[in-house]
Amino acid sequence: MYQLIDGKAISQQIKDELKEKVEKLKTQGTEICLAVIQVGNDPASGVYVNNKKKACAYIGIQSLSYELPEETTEEELLKLIGELNAKEEVNGILVQLPLPKQINEEKILLAIDPAKDVDGFHPANVGNLSIGRPGYVSCTPAGVIQLLKRSGIEIEGKECVVLGRSNIVGKPMAMLLLRENGTVTVCHSRTKNLKEITKRADILVAALGKPKFVDASYIKEGAVVIDVGIHRNENNKLCGDVDFEEVAPHTSAITPVPGGVGPMTIAMLMHNCVEGVENS
Repeated sequence: MYQLIDGKAISQQIKDELKEKVEKLKTQGTEICLAVIQVGNDPASGVYVNNKKKACAYIGIQSLSYELPEETTEEELLKLIGELNAKEEVNGILVQLPLPKQINEEKILLAIDPAKDVDGFHPANVGNLSIGRPGYVSCTPAGVIQLLKRSGIEIEGKECVVLGRSNIVGKPMAMLLLRENGTVTVCHSRTKNLKEITKRADILVAALGKPKFVDASYIKEGAVVIDVGIHRNENNKLCGDVDFEEVAPHTSAITPVPGGVGPMTIAMLMHNCVEGVENS
């Protein structure tokens, strides 16, 4: 029987630990403040920003919300980021992606002070991760590591396969697994003999953005499967990159969608906000 890795329970555990830390920091006169910028009214972004605000309120972090109209220019957004970079009381800045087409995402991410880049997307933080220096780590991959550790799953010495090479999940995921002494292979759309590689995996992380792509034929018996994907199927129900019903019986542990990796992203964002203040 496989172990169902419960992201809701583990993220709640992390938020409770952070709440205690924040209360302690407040008694020492230290407040934490996160600025969240959303441009336009993408419904999925709206839900996500709302969840971030709720998490901030629960943990005791102050959140500043900037909801800008769809037609906001790149200059206006850069000016706001500059002002937030300069504000000492703001510890973290987060720009909700995707941005409208008139704004260059890369330019915006580069404008955020790396010391306030709680999303871990700035090249300085990505570089620190790749050479093992301290810095903010992208929230979703950091959440996956916590899911594994807190579920008692050993990473060291394991054969780990990451499906997907995006800058936000795939690449940082591979680096974090390496940091935990896993042996890591990254697969992508040009990989040949994909199933041969995934069938070697003790730990398989699926982050390729294709609904139910991974079926039982990709899985080694008894593997741990982490599903980062999130999609709506033809019946408008949430599903992941993994065909859960078919794959789960062949695993030793697996994350569901929803309720697996999703809740961890916001928990790790909160963790980054608190850790940044503790380390400064």
